[in-house]
Amino acid sequence: MGQEMDGRYMLGKQSLEMKNPVYIRDSASVVGTKEGQGPLAELFDMIGQDDMFGCASWEEAESSLQKDAVYLALGKAGMKKEEIRYLFAGDLLGQSIASSFGLAGYEIPLVGLYGACSTCGLSLSMGAMAVNAGYAQHVACVTSSHFASAEKEFRFPLGYGNQRPLSASWTVTGSGAFILSSTPGKKARARITGLTTGKIMDYGLKDSMNMGACMAPAACDTIYRNLMDFGRKPSDYDKIITGDLGTVGQHALIDLLNEKDVDISGQHMDCGIEIYDAKKQDTHAGGSGCGCSAVTLSAYILKQIEEGAWKRVLFVPTGALLSKTSFNEGQTVPGVAHGVVIESAE
Repeated sequence: MGQEMDGRYMLGKQSLEMKNPVYIRDSASVVGTKEGQGPLAELFDMIGQDDMFGCASWEEAESSLQKDAVYLALGKAGMKKEEIRYLFAGDLLGQSIASSFGLAGYEIPLVGLYGACSTCGLSLSMGAMAVNAGYAQHVACVTSSHFASAEKEFRFPLGYGNQRPLSASWTVTGSGAFILSSTPGKKARARITGLTTGKIMDYGLKDSMNMGACMAPAACDTIYRNLMDFGRKPSDYDKIITGDLGTVGQHALIDLLNEKDVDISGQHMDCGIEIYDAKKQDTHAGGSGCGCSAVTLSAYILKQIEEGAWKRVLFVPTGALLSKTSFNEGQTVPGVAHGVVIESAE
């Protein structure tokens, strides 16, 4: 079923089991005003007084999110930036400028990543691989999104005032940062014990206002492959958590997995559904963006694991791999999803 190589273990076609400990030493979440009015508000480490965060542009504001998230995560972990071997970071903007401008001042070797809204899962995967293999003792993983900068990048400037269909999701203004270590420190929040790297899945959909449907096939494939590679059932996880499928994508995911005789309806949770109050906040299908799964993981999911409510979860951030160029040229919207198995540190 697997092949062991120097403490690392490859499972099936797409998965890895961490043979050496990879701890989530600590983490931090920074969010905007709308997120600060949602059901998870009291769990976030920092809520901005306004979505500009004292900056001159939306893009600078997003860079500030990442800078603050890393600063807070390091402080909570009781660590200095000099102890961090690598930064694994990414965002939604062209050439990942939120990460490069936001993190430059830390002077830590940077591995820039792009997985669209799945980037939190991608960064945790790459960071866990580095720690598990012994290439680093401590790394930081960070990603972000901003409603206004994302709308400007992928859709319409806010001043245009376009009407949003009910299938559309609301890009989360937020950044989550995680310190991964080979040692737990005083008390680690959780452990990363396995990974399932996703494939690009393209069902031919072209609707950039229905990201949930575009990403659901990738989430389905990664979850199914994780279960097959690890020889597990959905009930082996307390929760199977997608990043930002929203209400539309959730239905599509469950239907797609049912076609494979896999029922996750009892375990499934979506960060995009959890982060906003659907009845009180006008977010239509739910939340999306790199920051959606990142801040929900840091503020809510890890808290449930720490408190013993959940012992093992499968965290599957989802991403839609489009750009304004591909969209304007009439290309489809492929998806990708990266699975991270997170368990209690005890």
